[in-house]
Formats: sequence, C-alpha cells, structure tokens
Amino acid sequence: MTELRLPEMGLVLLIGVSGSGKSHFAARHFKPSQVVSSDRCRLVVSDDENDQSATGDAFDLLHHIVATRLRRGLLTVVDATNVQPKSREALLRIARDHDVLCVGIVLDVPEALAKARNALRPERQLPDHVIPRQRRELRRGMRGIGREFKRHYVLGDEAEIDAVSIVYEKSWTDKRELTGPFDLIGDVHGCRAELEALLAELGYELRRDEQGRPVGAHHPSRQAVFLGDLVDRGPDTPGVLRLAMGMVRDGDALCIPGNHENKLLRALRGRKVTVSHGLAESLEQLEAETEEFRREAVRFMDGLISHYVLDGGRLVVAHAGLKEEYHGRASGRVRSFALYGETTGETDEYGLPVRYPWAGEYRGKAMVVYGHTPVPGPEWTNNTLCVDTGVVFGGRLTALRYPEKELVSVPAERVWYEPVKPLLAAEQESQEGAHREIDTLRVTDVLGSGGVETALMGRVAVREENAMAALEVMSRFAVDPRWLVYLPPTMAPVATSGLEHYLEHPAEAFSAYRAQGARHVVCEEKHMGSRAVVVVCRDEEAARARFGVDDGSTGAVHTRTGRAFFSSGDITEEFLARVRTAVTKAGLWAELDTSWLVLDCELLPWSAKAEELLRVQYAATGAAARTALPAAVSLLERAKARGLEVDPLLERVTGRERNAALFSDAYARYCWPTDGLDGVRLAPFQLLATEGRSHVDGIADHRAHLELADRLAAADPSGLVRPTAARFVDLADPASEAAATEWWLSLTEAGGEGMVVKPLDAAPATGPDRRDLVQPGLKVRGREYLRIIYGPDYTDPHQLVRLRDRFLGRKRSLALREYALGVESLARLAGGDPLWRVHQAVFAVLALESEPVDPRL
Repeated sequence: MTELRLPEMGLVLLIGVSGSGKSHFAARHFKPSQVVSSDRCRLVVSDDENDQSATGDAFDLLHHIVATRLRRGLLTVVDATNVQPKSREALLRIARDHDVLCVGIVLDVPEALAKARNALRPERQLPDHVIPRQRRELRRGMRGIGREFKRHYVLGDEAEIDAVSIVYEKSWTDKRELTGPFDLIGDVHGCRAELEALLAELGYELRRDEQGRPVGAHHPSRQAVFLGDLVDRGPDTPGVLRLAMGMVRDGDALCIPGNHENKLLRALRGRKVTVSHGLAESLEQLEAETEEFRREAVRFMDGLISHYVLDGGRLVVAHAGLKEEYHGRASGRVRSFALYGETTGETDEYGLPVRYPWAGEYRGKAMVVYGHTPVPGPEWTNNTLCVDTGVVFGGRLTALRYPEKELVSVPAERVWYEPVKPLLAAEQESQEGAHREIDTLRVTDVLGSGGVETALMGRVAVREENAMAALEVMSRFAVDPRWLVYLPPTMAPVATSGLEHYLEHPAEAFSAYRAQGARHVVCEEKHMGSRAVVVVCRDEEAARARFGVDDGSTGAVHTRTGRAFFSSGDITEEFLARVRTAVTKAGLWAELDTSWLVLDCELLPWSAKAEELLRVQYAATGAAARTALPAAVSLLERAKARGLEVDPLLERVTGRERNAALFSDAYARYCWPTDGLDGVRLAPFQLLATEGRSHVDGIADHRAHLELADRLAAADPSGLVRPTAARFVDLADPASEAAATEWWLSLTEAGGEGMVVKPLDAAPATGPDRRDLVQPGLKVRGREYLRIIYGPDYTDPHQLVRLRDRFLGRKRSLALREYALGVESLARLAGGDPLWRVHQAVFAVLALESEPVDPRL
C-alpha cells in the first residue's frame, strides 16, 4: 500500500492524461467540496463541459475558487490534466501567494488504459492524437517536477493507484490542541538570572545539574512559551539556552526563534555574518562551552518553528508578531515576518529601521503575543501585545499569563547592554502614541464582514446606506470615541390593547411574557426624560489606564445616539463628580472591584435635551390650538344663539379644544427650568459594565440593578440621583397583576409617562431563530402621554380604531437586533477587546437607527 502524506491545509494538484482516473481518484479520497474540477468549471460557464472554447473562462473560475479556498485555509484539490509545467505555474503561484504547501500527485497510467477508459465515455470523443500528445507533455514535464513541488508522488499503474492511502499532516505551526494555561515570556537576551527570577515568580520549580546550573523548570499546571531572542547581548547566553532547552525537552516549555537565534545559528555554522548587536558576546560565551553543548544548541535553534497557533486558534505567538493572513501558514516570507517583522524602508534618527505598524491594522480574532522591539511597558493594540520590555537594556523581563491576561515582570539586575535607542525615548514615543489611531473603526469592519457577529443573535446585518448615515453622526457629533462604549437599544411598545379608551395597557405585556415562559416580571417606572449613558471613572488615572484618555476628563454623559448631553466640559465633569461621590459613598468601587463603571439611566427633565423639539413642535402646536380653537368655539356658540344648526360641529370643536388643553398639560409636566445642574436629575436603572464584567449577559438580575440604583440615590448628597420606582409581578397571580396595573394607572393619571415591563426569569434572547426571542423590555405608555405621540385628538373613538391597526413587527425586530448589539459591545468592553471591536457593535446600533420604522412606536 502506498501512503500519500498530504497537508491538512494546502493545495493538491492531480496530474495525468485524460482517462488516467483523476476524477475517480478525487471522488474516492476527498470530499466533493474539496475538489475543484476543470470540467465542472467549464460546465458552469458554458453548460457544456466539453466546450473547449470556454476553457479560458473555466480556468479563470477555477483559479478564483482555488484562491478563495486557500485564503480561507481549506484543503483544495484540483482535478485537471495539469500535464504541462506552464499549466501548473498559475496554480503553484496561487499556493505561494497564500503561503501553503502544494503537493503533486501524478497518475501515470499506460496509454492504452487511458484510451480504453475514454472509449467508454460516449459524451466525450477525443481525437486520436490527444492522449499521445498529453502523454508526451507529461513525460517532458516530469523532468523538472521535483523543482516545482517540495513533495510529489508518481503512481505508475492501476494496482498502485487502487492501493493508495492518504495520511493528513498538520502544519508544524499548528499546536491548536495545546490549550495552556501558558506563560508567554518576552526577549531574554542572555539574562539568565532575571529569567530564573521570573520563572520563580511565575511558580516554576527550577531543576539544577550537579554544577548548580539551571537545566529545567517545572510548573504543575502551566507551560512556558519563549518568544525568541534568548541569546545575544546579555551575560549568559549559554545558561539561558541550557535552561530553555531543558524545559522544551521536558515538555515544560515551547520556544519559537527570534532573529538573534537565526543569526547566531548561521554564525555557528560558519556562514558569513556581520558580528554586531551582541553576537560577539554570544560567540565568546559559547566558545567556553563544550563542543557537545554547541552541537546541541545548534540542533535546538535549527529545529525552532517560525510561530505557533495555540489554544484552538485563539492564541498566536511569533517573535516579531504576525499578520492574520500568515497565521498557521508556511513559507519563506511568513518566517521572515515572524523573525524580523516588516519595515517601511526608512530609518529613524537612531539609524534603526522604521517598522510597519501591522498591529494597528490587525483585525484577527486570535490574540497575538510577540517581542522583538523593546517597549517600556506592554500596551494592548487590537488584541496584540508586545512583551519585550528591554531587560538587557536595564528594563524588565516580562511574561503574560494566558488566558488570564495578567502581566508578571521582574527588573533587570543592571544595564547589560547599552541600547541604540534609549528606553526613555521609546517611552516618550509610547506616551505620544497613546492617541494614535490604532483602534479606529473602519466602515469595512461593519460592511465588509456582512455585519456584526453577536453571541445572542448571530450575525446582525447593516445596510450600506444606514452605515453612511451613522458614519457622519459618529465622526462629527459623537463624544470622544474612547468613551463611546455602548448605545442603548430602542424599545418596542406593548401589543395594541383591545380595551376601550386605551391604545396600550399592562395586560398585553403580562400576557406576552407569560406566553413566552416567563413567571415573573418587573415593572419599572418610565421617567419622562432622555435616555442617558454615564461612563464614570474613579479618577483621572483610571481614565488614562482603562480608556487611554489623558486630557483630564473622567468620563462622559451621552445620549442614545452618542452625542454629549452637556455642551460644556466643566458641567460634564461637575455632573460626573456628583455621580462619583455617590458611587464612593455607596462603597461600590471596592464592592464591584472596579475603577470605572457604565450606567444606563434617564436624565430629567425632558426639556434638558429636547428644548428645541418642545419649542418648535409641541409648544407651537399647543399655542396654535389654544389660539384658534377658543375663537372657533366662540363663533360657533354665537351661530347657535342665532338659531343655526351647528351642534355637531360645536361639540366636535369643543372636544378638540379640550384635547388641546390636555395635550399642552401632557408635555408641560416633563419640562421645568434648569440652570447648569440645578434642576437636573439622573435616574439610573441598570449597571451595564465594570472592569472585567458585563452585567447584562444572560438573564438580567433587575432586582439587584434597582437596589444598586436605590443605594446610589441614598448616597448622593447633591440630590442629582433619584431612584426608579418598581413593582415585581407574579404572572401566575391575578392579584399581583391587578396591583401592578393599578400602580400603572396611578402613575399615568398623575402625569407619569408609564412603565417598562421586563422579564425576570426568561433570557432576552435564546438563539438565532428570532421567532423564539424574548423582548428584553416592553414599554407601556399612559393614555395622556400618548397624546404627545399621536396628537391631541388621538383618543377620539374613530382615531383609536385607526391607530389600533399599527404594525409592530419591524419595531420589535429592530429592538432585538439593537439589544443583541448592545450586549455584544459590553461583552467586548469587559473582555478587554480593542476599541474598534467595541465600536463595531456600537456603530451598528447607530446604523440601525436609520431603518425606516414608525417613530411613534
């Protein structure tokens, strides 16, 4: 039996004359989806797989499919004759372009067998000269096939072909089965003492030989990963190598090469290299070691793999970092990038190459941890982290504990090697670069991927025209994007009530949630204000450390479209100071173990944000009605006194006058004068996120959220924060429902807006089938408040009949999608994702707001 060893990810070319059995071989050994057939492509583009005039278009399609599959990391098998080197050239180039291995399988069957098989295919009648010509081309092409493929197989007869078995090989870089936990150690550069100290700090037990030299280190539950540049510049390159080699040999560590290992290896093999950047020190130190040790070190460095993909693809380690398209790939340019990174071709004032900022453009899901370029302190950039903190230059030796994302470091004993660029200069660059646009969201992050992936609802699509509108709002009018970490979703109203005189009523909310399996709900007072998101930090240092904001601001207060509530930064900071005082007095910083928090609130009065809307739309309508309708009533009354039949008209106009007065009273209740913060009130009702935790994932504990809001209100000495009243309802108890309904009536009859009903024991979203999703909340607005929404006369019987026909499906869909996006943005924020990924979900919420939905809902 002949064993063919093929890569799990790569390109396989089947080579052979017509009738050699390529299609049968492919069908027997590969999935149909893995095989790209030239005949099939010819059929697709011409409806006739024998139409030779379509060959050019067919191969254009074939090459496109192959390139797409290889880009996606899929094994791809090409079923075509491929007998000419020229015909294979384009496919080999595609494999090189995607940094994958290409394997050739030649089916070199006798010419007579190929002719006999073709004779059995009446749909394909080949001229007699075709197969002999293809066989001659195959023979000529075989002379240099070894130069085309790093691996190829020639199967010479039918029996050998039938006896083939295929074994798939993982890429050497593929260590997805290793899940950690890991300790990822930055550039050591011969600093053995510091490495020993770091390993001890990480909990490893050192093992020493009879001479007291460390030759291994073991942790009972963790594995170290050395990120390259173990050698050069420092005082004990052999000692570091001895320790690292022992750990790798014992399975206590993995190791990838750095550029310094690469250069040292070439030097030890007698290659011509420039002896600089600490190489001389390594060669001198190794000269004092035994020949056996030097040979062992050469074998060790020679066997290092350019990078590793770990933990199911969630972690990638490479000495100089690695772009997403190179993860798990194997080629000279992938290895070069992993060892050296990519440069712009320029040099800085220190004569060092200017490195291309690949991390600033990184969009991959995998965390990439690397070293190579010393930094004064590790900084996360788009889910990538450099942990080379310049120990050999007098800095620190740093490790990242994965998956905890905890940094552990030890200081250098001294400056072992003077850097070309002082670490102080690097620190200044880092500080200046704190605002560099590494986390900038791109429109393609939302549109190019077909939407935004969410945990609750799968992929949420965003239309291009909506994205363009959101782009303008977010770029021109929104608060500093570093504070814009969440936008609240819209909320669907309750189903239309069938009760006389009511368009909305609590009974429909209770019935809807009971039908979806909820047993208990909470009814929260709906303040007639404006939805507000408050991000508040404990102090300026917390704002700088967590959000990268160092302009003195400590948070933000913004609307549900991301605009600042207050035009004055001083008023915003005074507002935040009052909230911060309440949080401090309530003891929440320590209780929640956080230095920042995000609150979902209502900011009152409504007029604080909507004064222009009130003046132009509502007040103008009320004023016009109060001017025109009394005059009309007076005229009609005089007409009636003269004996004219105007009673029906007088009754209707008198009713409109009464409705207009009710309309003016309705909106006036939500307006009062403010001066700065005097008169402003904040009603928080939900804690959204704190350090390392989203508080809205799964089934929200609304009781706990409201209790926290009550504590904030009680702790606030300024009177800014007010509580949110609520009632808890047992949906199996009619008396409980009746009591909540009476409470709603008392609120609305006293001028309140209404309430929001939320499930206490049903998850807001349960899967990708949106028919099974539970609304996170339903608003039940009062009879008089709805007069503002639908107009002064909406309570007239004929108007109610018309309005009961309102369509809620689109609004409910929008509410669910925006809710899923909001939950996603908070999960990414709490999980430490780069800001662009948080903004991806935030931006999508803003874009969905442009969808055509009845604004009265």
